[in-house]
Amino acid sequence: MPKRVDHEERRTEIAEALVRVAGRQGLHAVGMRDVAAEAGVSLRLVQYYFQTKEKLLLYGLEQLAARFTERITARLAAAGDDPGPRAVIEALLLVSLPTDEESRTFHLVYTSYAVLSVTDRALADQPFTDNPAAAEDAVAGLLQQAREAGLTRPGTDPRSDAISLLALAAGLGTSILVGHRTPESATATLHHQLDRIFLDGRTGTAPSPA
Repeated sequence: MPKRVDHEERRTEIAEALVRVAGRQGLHAVGMRDVAAEAGVSLRLVQYYFQTKEKLLLYGLEQLAARFTERITARLAAAGDDPGPRAVIEALLLVSLPTDEESRTFHLVYTSYAVLSVTDRALADQPFTDNPAAAEDAVAGLLQQAREAGLTRPGTDPRSDAISLLALAAGLGTSILVGHRTPESATATLHHQLDRIFLDGRTGTAPSPA
């Protein structure tokens, strides 16, 4: 009896091979033949599942996003049953920093997707370009919750602060990749910015008169 092929599993394996190659060579230099070699399958099979390089790239991005969500979920699980708005925001920002091999690959490849979408019409027309807006909405919503609960300093603006935090995390991530900053320094910078938004650092309580 012929072996049953799990097509979704095979597609995922090919997409993961794409991410690995892109992490080593840069996304712009990756061809479908490179991905086939990395996955240990034929070029014809890659073409069967993804027809074009654009479709392969977009599916690879979906896998990156899924892994990113898994990392956030794991960090939040370690923070307890009710982590609060600040802990959730920290998880989102810190997981995006390239502090280990997996997060380095995520930051490098995701940034490459964004750059390629500037000149590649097929990528630019895809929904992944909306992800930054979704992240901004999520962080702004958490900051709004914190403000309504009295956890933020006077004068904070959820939308503006969300934009600033995400832009800061993206810039710090790139500075780590190129060796201008250490992961520890970047993490400390993000914590410093969060301390400027939330009352009394991590506790969310009003600072003492001292």
